[in-house]
Amino acid sequence: MSDPHYRRILLKLSGEALAGAGGFGIDPACSDRYAADVQALVRAGVEVALVVGGGNIFRGAWLAQGGLVDRVAGDQMGMLATVMNSLALQDALRRLGIKADLYSALAIQQIALPYSRRAAVESLEQGRVALLAAGTGNPFFTTDSAASLRAIELGVELLIKATKVDGVYSDDPLANPNAAFYPRLSYDRALSENLQVMDTTAIVLCRDHGMPLRVMNINSPGALQRLVQGEDVGSLVESGDEA
Repeated sequence: MSDPHYRRILLKLSGEALAGAGGFGIDPACSDRYAADVQALVRAGVEVALVVGGGNIFRGAWLAQGGLVDRVAGDQMGMLATVMNSLALQDALRRLGIKADLYSALAIQQIALPYSRRAAVESLEQGRVALLAAGTGNPFFTTDSAASLRAIELGVELLIKATKVDGVYSDDPLANPNAAFYPRLSYDRALSENLQVMDTTAIVLCRDHGMPLRVMNINSPGALQRLVQGEDVGSLVESGDEA
């Protein structure tokens, strides 16, 4: 991998990506593949923060809607699922020789460091991956919102949302083959057309703080490395008019 275009990034990975074809739990082949992608970035000198969702294990909002728990308890259970996924990725990275620090917005000091901006920045500056678990530590906020918040806090140059499609479309391309692909769009267009790029809070945070967002297919071989080298991969969401 040649010299990177970006020196510090935050990668937002869905929990479902870790489940692979099984749709639930953690597929070791998937966690190993994503860890290898991150390994390539770190060895090229990129500082990597990583936020992973928990939907492959638990979705608190669904359980709350079913009446089993209230929304706060459900969201707290979802936060714990992100810690489990982060532990799996931390282990996969360490097996590849990449040092990784796990920070949690919830106090779980036996297995994770308490999140602080200063500590996470120090990890990045030392060439260690900063795994940021448990969302914001508060209910009613998604891991998309947590990723946007942490990207702004840590001063990353690019927030990358890893998905299973090639970028942002006018409709679900898996269901609608005629959906239009947007190589570039504004935050306001993403919001006004409800394009499901990220949730509203996450997009507004990015817009108000000028955080560029790339949406790309994490399962496309070499795509993440090409993106960090400056290639026009996926869809770019930023201020201004669409190209």
